[in-house]
This record gives sequence, C-alpha cells and structure tokens, in this order.
Amino acid sequence: MTYSGTVKVGGPADVHELTDLMISKVAVGPMSNNAYLLRCRATGEQLLIDAADEAGILLRLIGADGIVSVVTTHRHGDHWQALGEVVAATGARTYAGAYDAEGIPVPTDVRVEDGDTVRVGRVRLTARHLTGHTPGSIALVYDDPHGAPHLFTGDCLFPGGPGRTLGPTDFTSLMDGLEEKIFGTLPDETWVYPGHGNDTTLGDERPHLAEWRARGW
Repeated sequence: MTYSGTVKVGGPADVHELTDLMISKVAVGPMSNNAYLLRCRATGEQLLIDAADEAGILLRLIGADGIVSVVTTHRHGDHWQALGEVVAATGARTYAGAYDAEGIPVPTDVRVEDGDTVRVGRVRLTARHLTGHTPGSIALVYDDPHGAPHLFTGDCLFPGGPGRTLGPTDFTSLMDGLEEKIFGTLPDETWVYPGHGNDTTLGDERPHLAEWRARGW
C-alpha cells in the first residue's frame, strides 16, 4: 500500500504501514481535523492522537480491539470534541500536556512534560513541549529503529509554517521551540503528521525557517 497522507472528511483512512507500527490517519469534523490511530504491530495495542470530532467514525476506526490511551495534543476545542465519548466507550487513559490539561474538559489522567515517554505496546513516543500556539501543546516523536523518525505536531507545525499564534511573544516562543526541539534534533527525513491538512517532512520545511521568522507567522 502507498501512503500519501491525503485524507478528507467523510473519506477513508489512509494507513502508513511501518515495521513496528501502523498509523491510520482520518479527517473529521467541520474544521477537517486529523486524528491518528497508532497500532503496535507486536502487541496489537492501540493509541489515538486527538479525538477531535465525530466519535462514531473514530470508534469504527478503533474497532473491537479498543485503545489503551488517547493523547490530546493541545487544549483547543476542535481537538477534543469526541474525547469524552471515545473515553466512555473504550475506558482509555487520557494524556495531555501538563500546561494545557486544565483547558480540556475531560479529565487528564497523565499530564505530560517535555521528554516524557508515552507507550503503545512496545512502541515508545517522546513528548516535546512547545509553547506558543497554546501554553502546553505537545508534539510526539516516534524514533523508528528501522527508518526515519515520525513526528505528530498537532497545530504547532504545518506544511508552510508554524501554527497560529496571538502575538510576537507567542510566535517567538513557538519558533524557538520548533528550532531547538524539532529541527535542531531531528533529521530532514522526519515525516510530519499535522493536526490539519496534508503531511510534510522536516526537510521540505527547513529551508523556510528564516522566511517564517521574517514574516512573523
């Protein structure tokens, strides 16, 4: 199967099959949010990134095997509209950035700090705290031992630039975090899965960092 990362609301999921992990991407809701279902191929355990909307679609994607956890990348409402219903149906543990948890109406079981590990089966994801789009946004890095890293950025990084910020202080903070913790530590081959829209790679975006700084968004 060829994975493109291009999905649309009402359409099927696109599945990225890695050696140890399967990543299913689906678009949901009026803001075309991306939700990602991660399945450990060794154990069958599953984790959902952003129960954004349309709980019925997400629960069908999850299937009878259920999920062990849901990670919410940040506090903005379009990323947790289906969280309560998904948790009620699956009993999943909830994870969110420590500084965004209070802004999410479904209780957070695990408050995630920078550098913390989130597991799904035998797969380890490393959280990176990025301040600017929200106070406690987190990105998740899967350092694939068989290939390039995979990075789930929420609304902190998209094809063409960083996520929306409300002023120069927040913009500078987000850019500093992206340059230090993401572009400064991960290779160009890193595959980027954003909270909306198509995927990208760090190599495609890296040449534009100075341009983003100059334009201020």
